Formats: sequence, C-alpha cells, structure tokens
Amino acid sequence: MIGLREEFPVVAMDFQTAGEASAQIKRLLKKLGVNSGVVRRLSIACYEAEINLVIHSMGGRLTLIVDAHEVTLISDDDGPGIPDIDLAMSEGYSTATDDVRMMGFGAGMGLANMSRNADRFHIESKVGVGTHIEMRFILGEHIA
Repeated sequence: MIGLREEFPVVAMDFQTAGEASAQIKRLLKKLGVNSGVVRRLSIACYEAEINLVIHSMGGRLTLIVDAHEVTLISDDDGPGIPDIDLAMSEGYSTATDDVRMMGFGAGMGLANMSRNADRFHIESKVGVGTHIEMRFILGEHIA
C-alpha cells in the first residue's frame, strides 16, 4: 500500500514556473505505476488548478495524496476567494485580465475541466480568505 503525501508550492503570477508542479506530479505518478488513464486525467486537472493558482490567487499549494485505492489532489490558495462558485464553474467564464489572456491563459475552462476530469470534485471558497478544491481519482486497479 502506498502512503504518499507531498506539497507543491505555487507562486502567484509566476508564469516562468507555471506548470512545473503539474509536471513533477505527473512524473511521480508514472514512477509509482499509476494507471495511464488516471495519470492523464489527473494531469489535466492538476495543470488547470496550478494555472488558476498562478492567475487568480495570491499564491497557494497543490497537495498530492496517494493510497492504494485513489489519488487525491488538493488545491489551496490564499485569497481572494470566489464570490459566485456556480458562475465560476460555467465554461467560458473568466475573471482573468486582458494581459493574462494575451499570454494564452484565462479562457474560463479551468474549474470545468477540473470537475470533468476528476471522479469526485468539491470546491469551497470564502471571499477575502481563499479557495479549497479537492479532487479524487479512483484507481481502477490497485498499485503496489
């Protein structure tokens, strides 16, 4: 049984390193022998979460938890929070600045893609405090 927990810090507005935590997590999951379909779905959700942390937060962290039955990915940030989660979950809705959009980010698909790729998705947010997202990915076959 695997009992792994690792945290990956994400710095706000640091587009130079954006995607590095997701790449590290993907490599780690492959090394652990996680099913390639789970790795693919989790990698998509993880990248979306990381980019959201870079664009919309004041910094945060991704936490990866692996056990024999599932992989959990948690995204926590330090503000500003989401005032309307239902609206934020709508495909195409974005609060990204024009500068961020000109870099190719902020299309408004992040939360929707996270939810679509996870087996279980839960989001909580408080304006002025931050956002907590928990995504679970069920392992079809147990890993050693």
